[in-house]
Amino acid sequence: MEKKIQFALISVFYKDGLEPLAEQLHQQGVTIYSTGGTQQFLEKLGIPCVAVETVTGYPSILGGRVKTLHPSVFGGILGRRYEASDIEEMKNYQIPELDLVIVDLYPFEETVKNTTEEKAIIEKIDIGGPSMIRAAAKNFRDVTVLASKDDYTVLLDILVKQQGTTTLEQRKSFAAKAFAVVKQYDIAISDYFNPPLQQTLRYGENPHQQAFFEGNLSEVFTQLNGKELSYNNLVDVDAAIQLISEFDAGKTAFSSHSIFAIIKHNNVCGVAAANTVHTAWEKALAGDPESVRQKPYRKYFLKC
Repeated sequence: MEKKIQFALISVFYKDGLEPLAEQLHQQGVTIYSTGGTQQFLEKLGIPCVAVETVTGYPSILGGRVKTLHPSVFGGILGRRYEASDIEEMKNYQIPELDLVIVDLYPFEETVKNTTEEKAIIEKIDIGGPSMIRAAAKNFRDVTVLASKDDYTVLLDILVKQQGTTTLEQRKSFAAKAFAVVKQYDIAISDYFNPPLQQTLRYGENPHQQAFFEGNLSEVFTQLNGKELSYNNLVDVDAAIQLISEFDAGKTAFSSHSIFAIIKHNNVCGVAAANTVHTAWEKALAGDPESVRQKPYRKYFLKC
């Protein structure tokens, strides 16, 4: 189902790469609604814009915290063109049917990297941006959404080739990307308020390198003995777990047995099944006695 883009909302933090797309929209007769700095940017290019506040009836308030959070904006994004009641309400309240939403997000992650000032970081938590992106992505049946400047050239190519229209498949693809952008943005904010637990490992892939584990190792397994774990130890543990999982219930004749795997540098030295853990360990260890003789066996007993 092809849709002709006639009305667009553009409100972006980063303007680089926007000019060719905006000029193409203008050439195709698209009415562009915009806000603040984006509106000024477009008007300097000679591209006419309709200020969002003329639609909402409110100026940007609270130091820019509230610009687009208004039913006239979200009604234009979320209105279902196939629902007669939605169209009737949009006409009654003079809500424009927005066919394209181009919005990026405040640079939260960049701000966190460049400063520890909490006030500056908090102000870079975007509210209206993610809301508009989610709304447009939800209504992909009728609306095209761009949440990343990386997609400007993609949409520009589509508009040129398809004479200002997009297909349902294309709109759904853009929506999927948009939801991914918002997801990563929310994760970054969550991580700022809830810093991941980080544990220093004995060393990295090589003894002179550092390594860290994000999360709580004690929630994954219980280390019964041995030195503090290194990166390579965790790689071996993962390999052992993957190998043992091959003996899960219902998969093999050994489902009721204790399984023991010995891994060295991500290579399997031995794996065995027996009625007890001790017997399984002895059998697995016997699988490669030569390596054990040449290099003393480092005992890391982990109960998963």
